[in-house]
Amino acid sequence: MTKSTGYDAIVIGAGANGLVAAATLGRAGRRVLVVDSAGMIGGRSRALEFAPGFSAAPLSIDAGWLPPQVARAIGVSPPAAHEPEYTTTVALSDGGWLALPRSRTRAAEALRPHSLRDAAHWGEFTAHVRKFVAFLETLYLQSPPDVDAATPGELGRLLGLARSYRALGRADMIELLRVLPMSMQDWVDDEFESVAIKAAVGAGGVRDLRQGPRSGGTVYNLLHYLTGAPNGSVRARAWWRDGPDAFSNVAAEAAKAAGVTIRRDARAVRILVREDAVAGVLLDDAEEVFAPVVLSTTDPARTLLGLVDPVWLDPEFIHAVRNIKFRGCTAFVLYGLDKQPDIPGLDGIVSLSASLDKLERAYDAAKYGLVSEPPHVELTAQSLRWPGLAPEGKHVLVARVQYAPYRSRGGEPWDAGRTARLAESVTKTIADAVPAFADSVLHRQVLTPDDIETTFGFTEGAVTHGELTLDQILFMRPVAGAHRYAMPIDGLYLGGAGAHPGPGVLGGAGLLAAKRVLGR
Repeated sequence: MTKSTGYDAIVIGAGANGLVAAATLGRAGRRVLVVDSAGMIGGRSRALEFAPGFSAAPLSIDAGWLPPQVARAIGVSPPAAHEPEYTTTVALSDGGWLALPRSRTRAAEALRPHSLRDAAHWGEFTAHVRKFVAFLETLYLQSPPDVDAATPGELGRLLGLARSYRALGRADMIELLRVLPMSMQDWVDDEFESVAIKAAVGAGGVRDLRQGPRSGGTVYNLLHYLTGAPNGSVRARAWWRDGPDAFSNVAAEAAKAAGVTIRRDARAVRILVREDAVAGVLLDDAEEVFAPVVLSTTDPARTLLGLVDPVWLDPEFIHAVRNIKFRGCTAFVLYGLDKQPDIPGLDGIVSLSASLDKLERAYDAAKYGLVSEPPHVELTAQSLRWPGLAPEGKHVLVARVQYAPYRSRGGEPWDAGRTARLAESVTKTIADAVPAFADSVLHRQVLTPDDIETTFGFTEGAVTHGELTLDQILFMRPVAGAHRYAMPIDGLYLGGAGAHPGPGVLGGAGLLAAKRVLGR
């Protein structure tokens, strides 16, 4: 066993949150080490080669939201981004497509053949969505509210949040409280009459949830993933022009400029604790690295149940962490194609579920631990965004698949046969909407929830680090009583997507956790 010179802080994970946290601590004069088990930085933005010459970044549906405060905190300018022309495209039950442009005027024109009433209402609906999302953006820029606040500083923060809420105006204040806990089905039934429009909007409410559109709280899930989205969008956010890992590369350079050391292929296997306080980490090569602070961006279960000896944690706290709902249910099929499918809006998000009834039926299977048949499939053509992912003249298509539960009803493993059946089902679902699609497939690879767990280190293959249900957000994320980034062991902090504000907010949790370390 070797021992390394100590640091002021060790950050576990070289994704956006870890790099932002490290850069923030480094700019404050701390000696920081970042360790990551992968051979490259980027975390969930990493691209994977799935066939010779073909790569895809399956978890990079979009860039996410980079709050301006995060970029300023680490002294960088945001990478160049592209906003897709279409906010979403949905397959129609009788064939063809409904493509909704980001422009409210053009979207209304696209909606008129389906419903004059819905076309007239579209501008008002998207304006309300933008106002609600803007409130969440304000909420996500600060530590979660402390409901037991007693100090002047905490009370002041709560008052500031209350002012932002009041700024919505009386009608929208009431409307926000009404819609946040609603199901997508109930909300879109209130707002629209066209089945296709309901499907186009409603599919966003179940993203990476083991829930269907009739489940409560799915409106919140939709709004969460619209933070940072352009006006008029109900699904798609921007993507980085220079590649899915563009922000991670910028953040890594900022961290290095601040004196941070980044070590790849270095897996933390134990967080060292001495006398109820963090002492450092043990790496997989038996090297001990010492520091009084460890900030982990792995998910709560991996950090608190996998890296920490349970003797240092209260049994009730361990029980709460074990009860976090991960419930990975998303799989991916990566396609290398000879020909790009003729679908509008492929540089954004294309949903193949023509109705919310169809989507709910797909969820019905997952309730019983079964893979949906047919599944809910959403497509993005990543080679349209980043041509270098495929050989010249070829293409890469990523299919997001729900529902493919991590745990099956009968305990069946994700073996080769089960994985192949999923691939055939997804290919057929696409071919039903795009004739001759199968003839263009050169390569395909499935990433099951089990593969996602192995490749990216996400418990149960849950890309959320814990589902975004109403009982797992704000001061209940990751668990009640441990929501302010500091864990029950002195010097241990959680700064990944399993902490507030959750996934899809680039560097948000990392910055807030680093500020907590610095006492800001």
